[in-house]
Amino acid sequence: MGQLRFVTGGESHGAALTAIIDGLPAGLQLSRAELDAQLARRQRGYGRGGRMKIETDRVLVLSGLRFGETIGTPLTLQVGVSGAHCRNPFPRR
Repeated sequence: MGQLRFVTGGESHGAALTAIIDGLPAGLQLSRAELDAQLARRQRGYGRGGRMKIETDRVLVLSGLRFGETIGTPLTLQVGVSGAHCRNPFPRR
């Protein structure tokens, strides 16, 4: 496996976080159960507040995975956060 590159975007208490992982070879097995288990680890960890206990993370695979295997293109994941209170990014007029 070559060099991995990670790019993330979003805000921790926003509607979602996005991660792009580039450099994964084709053919790696990746299951929804494994993704969910890794996300659940965050909620059992240490945090600054109680918000982690009320948020439920869900992952959406946007690209790079087909039939449970990586396809050699960048893997794009979006983690939606339920219970997030997003402010409108556009000013009122």
